[in-house]
Amino acid sequence: MVKSPEEEHPRKAFGWAAKDTSGVLSPFNFSRRTNGADDVTLKILYCGICHSDLHAVRNEWGNTIYPIVPGHEIIGAVTEVGTNVADFKVGDIAGVGCLVGACHTCESCESDLENYCPQPILTYNSVVPNGTITYGGYSDHIVVPRRYAVRVPEGLLLAAAAPLLCAGITVYSPMKHYGMTEPGRHLGVVGLGGLGHVAVKIGKAFGLKVTVISTSPAKEKEAIQGLGADAFLVSRDPEKMKDAANTMDYILDTVSAVHPLEPLVALLKLNGKLVMVGLPDKPLSINAFSLLFGRKAVGGSVIGGMKETQEMMDFCGKHNITADVELVSMDYVNTAMHRLAKADVKYRFVIDVANSLSN
Repeated sequence: MVKSPEEEHPRKAFGWAAKDTSGVLSPFNFSRRTNGADDVTLKILYCGICHSDLHAVRNEWGNTIYPIVPGHEIIGAVTEVGTNVADFKVGDIAGVGCLVGACHTCESCESDLENYCPQPILTYNSVVPNGTITYGGYSDHIVVPRRYAVRVPEGLLLAAAAPLLCAGITVYSPMKHYGMTEPGRHLGVVGLGGLGHVAVKIGKAFGLKVTVISTSPAKEKEAIQGLGADAFLVSRDPEKMKDAANTMDYILDTVSAVHPLEPLVALLKLNGKLVMVGLPDKPLSINAFSLLFGRKAVGGSVIGGMKETQEMMDFCGKHNITADVELVSMDYVNTAMHRLAKADVKYRFVIDVANSLSN
């Protein structure tokens, strides 16, 4: 007999869930497992709203399991630790990102790249080996293996640190892997949204010259004066794009809408690298000649492993990097989703879970 979400596990839990493809979230009672020997339990304080949450609740990727409790940018206070957990104690502040499990035996896992495991367990909307479903951070608490919890450095504003668990690691990991860390090099950041604005901050912390590449001239003041970018380039201005040709060492493309790549490749110097972290819903094309004559490369990246996620959090703590956020209550979440769909946020919504969640 199939048990209801409220009866699957011993611990009662409460959150907000979408029940169908309308994506509308409403109060939801479910359950969590008890804290095991290798687990930590967090009282959730804050949870960021990622654009992937919007895709998931509306089943826009075709893999949603309803009811779905989204949320993978979680900051919480540790309320319980397992007997095998030595480096967390009750009262510590910890974060949980996109992953809560993996196979731990494949080459990726053994290389601390759980994000590329062929059997990942996502923080929400994943089936775990016992057949139950994972539920995310739009809820009162969560239980995760110690391996998937990260320490949050002291001094960071906790609500603004929540998006680092997804947006932060999504841009930090390709910067490290593709060598975008050498001071004085020139980085172009395509798109000034939830990912792009964090990329600007991290790029500047690495000592890079950062140019924001955007379709919107209205974002220039915010890019330079608000976020510290060195320059701003309107991608719809052919003359400005021509003037900027062959000037950039790297480009980090955060845009998820379909857009042309050829003009971006033209901005790269010899041996330049264009790295995709956005997820357009249709294939993008590129002329091989634009890569061959310039020995240029196009690559991609998705989040990061747990070791690198901790490294990213420590780096952000050292440089006082957080996301620019709008803090909202849980009962505002459907309005926030609607605004997110229209890109009406600077630059990330974060739910004040502990102060607004009640059943």
